[in-house]
Amino acid sequence: MEPRGMKKWRPFATMPEQYTGLKEVINKQLEVDQPVLTEEQMEQINFTLIEALHTNKQVYLTYYKKGQCITETGFIQFVDSLGNLFIFIDNVFELKNKMRLSELIDVRLA
Repeated sequence: MEPRGMKKWRPFATMPEQYTGLKEVINKQLEVDQPVLTEEQMEQINFTLIEALHTNKQVYLTYYKKGQCITETGFIQFVDSLGNLFIFIDNVFELKNKMRLSELIDVRLA
């Protein structure tokens, strides 16, 4: 049992700034460049988005954000190809996410 008032020694979390800096270095190493899509891939993504919107089918959506490729499931609520945006409702929190079409890497019907 620890005496009252004494703190347990934490060797790697002694200085919050040091911990934050270390976390940033690790995250930087995990970052990837945004994949470049062909014209055909972009057309297929657009086609799948429109199909999912009109049929209200669930999709697996993969997008690029801050050096990471993220995949979520949910529903497409709105697509504006000319305005380069769409609205996606995720399955977990049922939140509306306004995103740019240019961030998309892949869209597949679930």
